[in-house]
Amino acid sequence: MASTSPCSQAVNIKQGNLTSHGSIFPRLLEAGVDEISAGLNDETFTSVDLVNAYIARIKESSHLSAVTEIKNDALAIAADLDKDRKQGTRRSALHGLPVLLKANIGTADKMSTTAGSYALMGSVLPHDSTVVAKLRDAGAILLGKTNMNQWANWRSSNISTGWSAVGGQTIGPYAEDQDPGGSSSGSGVASALGLAAASFGTDTGGSILGPSARNNLVGIRSTVGLTSRYLVVPYSEHHDTVGPMTRTVKDAAYWLEAISGMDPADNYTSAIPTTMDTQYVSACKTSGLAGTRIGIPRNLLSGVTPSDQDIFDAFDDAIATIQGAGAEVVDNTDLAAYDEFLANGREAFYGVLCADFVSGISKYLASLEKNPQQIYSQADIREFTQKYPLEDYPPKDTSSWDLCVEAGINNTSPEFWPLHQYNQQLLGGVGGLPGTLEKYNLDAFVLPTTWASEVSSIVGSPVITVPLGFYKPGTNVTITPLGDANLVYSGPGIPFGLSFFGPKWSEAKL
Repeated sequence: MASTSPCSQAVNIKQGNLTSHGSIFPRLLEAGVDEISAGLNDETFTSVDLVNAYIARIKESSHLSAVTEIKNDALAIAADLDKDRKQGTRRSALHGLPVLLKANIGTADKMSTTAGSYALMGSVLPHDSTVVAKLRDAGAILLGKTNMNQWANWRSSNISTGWSAVGGQTIGPYAEDQDPGGSSSGSGVASALGLAAASFGTDTGGSILGPSARNNLVGIRSTVGLTSRYLVVPYSEHHDTVGPMTRTVKDAAYWLEAISGMDPADNYTSAIPTTMDTQYVSACKTSGLAGTRIGIPRNLLSGVTPSDQDIFDAFDDAIATIQGAGAEVVDNTDLAAYDEFLANGREAFYGVLCADFVSGISKYLASLEKNPQQIYSQADIREFTQKYPLEDYPPKDTSSWDLCVEAGINNTSPEFWPLHQYNQQLLGGVGGLPGTLEKYNLDAFVLPTTWASEVSSIVGSPVITVPLGFYKPGTNVTITPLGDANLVYSGPGIPFGLSFFGPKWSEAKL
């Protein structure tokens, strides 16, 4: 087993790599937006230097299969941004900073947008996704694409976390054969190792939060509608969101500011309140917990096992820290509707996901300028997957799609709306997340990340996960039950996270 340093299994971190000008780089494993920007502004190094350094690190850690593709003109773009900086043009604090994107985030360039499947290899988008356009406008350098659970974990329940046909098996950096978390697996590992200034993932039911926690990162699952999903390969339009995965809260705030906002191409963004605080960077204050009321909804802690004891020891310490920072922690602020959700709600949720994917993927495929495999529906994707050898069927089956075909509905079917409304009224009502916050006069909830994502994902409200701790030496090793890769889920040195979650549009407060 590795120590709590991610470099021990993954890559030898070099202290003080020289730039072409003889200057010293910051330690890229830990360098944040402010430190990198300062180095660029005072000409200690250039964006070209940064891109070269990050590419070298990506190549050093290639055995972890975090990055599937490096953008072939990244150096040329970096040179142009360096030239702009010298001439006094600086688009934002992110000007000249390289980032990595999950393989389902659409780019209209020579990079592939595959969602991990050969079904989309060679497809061409009409233009960038909105979040990518915003990153370009901010002066960020798109460095490459990261591996992911194929189709954002919507193909089968027997595929290992972090596997895709295009990218292979991603491995976490904290232990041999570590489960990296999914579905934004490559983005999690990339940010853990400092392979870019930040990485981006998508989250439908924990796909940013899980790999962020398992890679010792900050990750933000934003309110559904805060970030546009236009030309991001869809899973569920009612639950998908895009967010940053970084080393610090402030860095995540920088990147969230860059990609959030209204977009006519995604009508969910029209719900953004006009009075909402969107100054996320300035909201990062060390005094932020003072005077707040934070609830612990203990009844969400379902499925706890003895192997989770290290997490709850660290959680108890975190609660004491939170109280020491001036927050009032209110225990047992349980969600009255959660028991009914456990009895009936998950089945309804999966029905929504299924119907949304059927509708959303057809719309996405119809928007492509080039569709080499002539795939236009979920049924077409399933047929391609079952016939194309590199998709590894039947060992990795198509059970999720099989169930959708049997259900025979999309999100315009009469059966859909009652499924969607059931959980929205249940968990989004008086006995759910917003009602319980109001009942106890809370600013937010706090839980270990493993148990924090489900309710928020269904309601569409935000969560921010931060590093909490590591499994202790001597902890029993457990193996992830999914797939055939025998990935290590828990064991000495593997990280876990702490999540704060609240009502919709509460990112600034969180």
